[in-house]
Amino acid sequence: MASPIDPDPRRARLDLLDATAEQGGGAARIERQHRDGKLTARERLDLLLDPGTFVELDKFKTHRCADFGMADQHIPGDGVVTGHGLVEGRQVFVFAEDFTVFGGSVSGAFAEKICKVMDLAVEVGCPIIGLNDSGGARIQEGVVALAGYADIFLRNTLASGVVPQLSAILGPCAGSAVYSPAITDFIFMVKGTSSMFVNGPGAVEATTREQVTREELGGAHVHAVKSGAAQFAHDTEEAALRAVRDLLGFLPLNNADEPPVRPCGDDPARRDESLKTLVPDTPAKPYDIRGLIRAVADDRHFLEVAELFAPNLVIGFARLHGRPIGVVANQPDWLAGVIDADAAVKAARFVRFCDAFNLPLCTFVDVPGFLPGTAQEWGGLIPAAAKLIYAYAEATVPKVTVIARKAYGGAYAVMASKHLKADVNFAFPGAEIAVMPPDSAVDVIFRKELAAARDPVAERVRLVAEYREQFATPFQAAALGYVDEVIRPEETRPRLIRALAMLRTKRPRRSSRKHGNIPL
Repeated sequence: MASPIDPDPRRARLDLLDATAEQGGGAARIERQHRDGKLTARERLDLLLDPGTFVELDKFKTHRCADFGMADQHIPGDGVVTGHGLVEGRQVFVFAEDFTVFGGSVSGAFAEKICKVMDLAVEVGCPIIGLNDSGGARIQEGVVALAGYADIFLRNTLASGVVPQLSAILGPCAGSAVYSPAITDFIFMVKGTSSMFVNGPGAVEATTREQVTREELGGAHVHAVKSGAAQFAHDTEEAALRAVRDLLGFLPLNNADEPPVRPCGDDPARRDESLKTLVPDTPAKPYDIRGLIRAVADDRHFLEVAELFAPNLVIGFARLHGRPIGVVANQPDWLAGVIDADAAVKAARFVRFCDAFNLPLCTFVDVPGFLPGTAQEWGGLIPAAAKLIYAYAEATVPKVTVIARKAYGGAYAVMASKHLKADVNFAFPGAEIAVMPPDSAVDVIFRKELAAARDPVAERVRLVAEYREQFATPFQAAALGYVDEVIRPEETRPRLIRALAMLRTKRPRRSSRKHGNIPL
């Protein structure tokens, strides 16, 4: 037995390896990381996870490359910190790329560490959270690094729809590195420090002669507003990591689990008198649909997703009587709530996520139709709309729809109509459900009568009023069974809660097949 004067050399070695691994690339590189406005991998994990719950795996693993001088460069952990911990007492698996070690570049060993925690996450049934900050594939390892990326991509794909996958981009993410986050369910970025692109500014200039900065090409704002690749863009890393924790609070641990129920102090029978006047009587007058969503949600809390991308359609999470739901809503405050290709894809992906993870869907409809124009038709509006149809039709979670005002043309059918197997469909008394707006319908149907009228303007006003009263009301749809009930707006919250309570034991039947062929 070793004496205090002569300590066990193996314990000393353990202490040294621990200290070396936790120091990452060393004090100078940590200082540079901080100077660049970024936290270290371990500092990020401390913010993400409940205090004292992180359990590290493969802390001492190193690369096996002996070429290009790498034989003498071994740092325990090899540039990625992996393990598991708790978020609000619930288990998650994590990996955090360490830019201070070889620029966070991916080696074979690095990829093996990530694959190990991903495999464990799927087997145990817990979310996977990746904190990305990497210079890309480790050039010295060549195809071994590329194979490592492919191994990760495979696991992202196999885990999809089995456990939630969240990615935080907290530094560079370029080339092959971008595909793993793109497969995951949600991406968080930080303004000014995050970037994602397949080809960097240098490659862009060499190929197209375009001069563009990293931020302009693939910064947080670009992906949150233009490409839609990122669902969240935050001012700081701390805010991004808090947002990851907030989102996890709505999600089940896996696809066989139920979403987490929280105690609710908000009366499930609460009526909201403001809803009597929130929706304007005039079909073309804008208003913010988020006012309706917050009015019915527990404690008026709504976590919006992809707020800056395709803002004519709103998606996000809320709770009704303590139970998480997914929300999809047209936004009359932006482009009158019209559906374009971006909005259709945004909604379709969200609907499929909610369906995969047992989150009931509440859809709020106020839609004039699809956006006209050559840019839309040439830009893929047809397959984009087909994606949304497919997503709603395929979804088997409880689906409740509220038609708040207008639902015209094919957009009525697409937005979780009874015909796409929505379970419960409500409408407000002032809702208009028709092939087209009443004034447009009159111009088509009564074209000859208007041309022959002594006072065409007065005659048109009369005909529009008659058409609206006879055909463009929710009562016509209710008479046909397409709307289950016409409800008073102020009673929306209790009606939704009762409908979802009734649907809680829904057991859908599906035909046997390998998988459908969604119009990608």
